[in-house]
Amino acid sequence: MGEEKDLLQELAALAPDKRLSCPQALALANRLGVAPIKVGRAADQLGIKIVGCQLGCFGEGKKED
Repeated sequence: MGEEKDLLQELAALAPDKRLSCPQALALANRLGVAPIKVGRAADQLGIKIVGCQLGCFGEGKKED
């Protein structure tokens, strides 16, 4: 339970505007030693949108022709 509480607190602090970049989310996962999917699920729980996808998904970045 402590891990999840820490994650939720960190996310809330990093994204007061309810937006968090993909690189920030991945860095948080790495720093806390949790899987990136846990950060994504916690972000969903808090209503935080992940933006700036590094893979170019979700309409961001260059598209293949």
